[in-house]
Amino acid sequence: MSGGRPRGRQRWRPFDVAVAVLAAALVAILVLPTVSLLVTASPGELLAGFRHPVTAPALLLSMETTAASLLIVLVLGTPLAWWLSSATGRAGRAVGTLIALPVVIPPAVAGIALLLTFGRRGLLGPALSAMGWSVSFSSTAVVLAQVFVSAPFYVQGAAAAFGGVDRAVLVVARTLGAGPARVFFRVAVPLARSGLVGGAAMAWARALGEFGATLMFAGNMPGKTQTLPLAIYTALEGDLRAAQALSLLLVIVAFGLLLLLRRQAVSPGSVERP
Repeated sequence: MSGGRPRGRQRWRPFDVAVAVLAAALVAILVLPTVSLLVTASPGELLAGFRHPVTAPALLLSMETTAASLLIVLVLGTPLAWWLSSATGRAGRAVGTLIALPVVIPPAVAGIALLLTFGRRGLLGPALSAMGWSVSFSSTAVVLAQVFVSAPFYVQGAAAAFGGVDRAVLVVARTLGAGPARVFFRVAVPLARSGLVGGAAMAWARALGEFGATLMFAGNMPGKTQTLPLAIYTALEGDLRAAQALSLLLVIVAFGLLLLLRRQAVSPGSVERP
């Protein structure tokens, strides 16, 4: 007779049951609200909500501003993440802490901070006004708000991705005659691509859902600064079904693009010969 466990149906222990119940409770809390957006209205009501006058302009503005903010985050955040991945001194830790600060700052506080920096009476306001550039309550303000709240997600993810690259590979590339720029673009970036794409996806999702800082810094002007989250807020004041339809649209757009980005992140990157 074998001394191992007898085969058959596995017994559920009290601890296993507790883990399953607690996990299921959290899954329900996270999933049911999203499901409710779909099942608590008829297709006709949702279609009418999609046809709400604020929908098309808000969707277009959200796509344009998040594309611009993501481009800024990628261009400025990638070199910063590359530096942070190898920075071990006090300067690196200090910069890393400051970069992460917008994650924990309430959105309303972020909006006030941006207004006091780029507003007409803000820190840089007079200089910007002298150049004929008014930032606050414009589409530029929307982009700046999105960059402020979303950049930390990309920088942290990208820094972790670069930190996971085998430094020996980089050293070999340098010994083969590749310069720093060539090593970065043809070795480090391809090897860290999954992490970079994942960080970009998180940053884009945060920018798409940005509400508080945008409202405080850019306002809620249809066709100019009213993004999808602000359109939902506006529609909720008079038409719950319209707000529900817009919310569902935001979920669909976010889920679709995140799914696409995650599929790109799964495919392994190739390293070019230096």
